Parts: sequence; structure tokens; C-alpha cells
Amino acid sequence: GGAGKLPQEQTSYNVAKVGCVNLARSLANEWRGFARVNSVSPGYIDTGLSDFIDPRMRELWMGLIPMGREGVAKELKGLYVYLVSEASSYTTGSDIVVDGG
Repeated sequence: GGAGKLPQEQTSYNVAKVGCVNLARSLANEWRGFARVNSVSPGYIDTGLSDFIDPRMRELWMGLIPMGREGVAKELKGLYVYLVSEASSYTTGSDIVVDGG
């Protein structure tokens, strides 16, 4: 996959991300009788928070993403609509990756 699958050089960030995914999986099991729990793992999304990144580093990251670009927040909406709808009634404990490949 894409650049989002490369570990960041921040151990605490990496551990927190894995913790969120595993928390969702555990809660999906514990709450199976009354709730569905899933996690969403977006890749690089253009939020403005990374505007300070050196353009050469940004170009390197984008080169690792098959789609060659950051995502935009609106590209996550369809997934969220799916997850709150009955169409996802058999989806629980899943980590859904949206990262441009």
C-alpha cells in the first residue's frame, strides 16, 4: 500500500493508532449483543495540518500512494454513511482503510 502504512517516526503515535484499532475489535466482541463497532483508518487527508511539511517530503509521500495524492475529507463520507446504515449490519470488528491504495 500507500504511505499511510509506513510507520511514523513517533512511537507514541504508532502505538496509539494500533490501540484504537484493537480497542474497536475488542469492543465489537464485548458489545456484540447490542452494538457494532468498527474503526476507520484514513491515509493522508488534506486537512491543512500538514501544510508545514517540506514540499520534497510531501512529494516523496505522494509518490508512495498509488493514487498519487492526499485524500479529501468528503471522500470519507460514503464510508461513514455505510457504517451507520443497515447495509453494514454484518460489519463489526473491522478496520476499514481508506488510503488511496
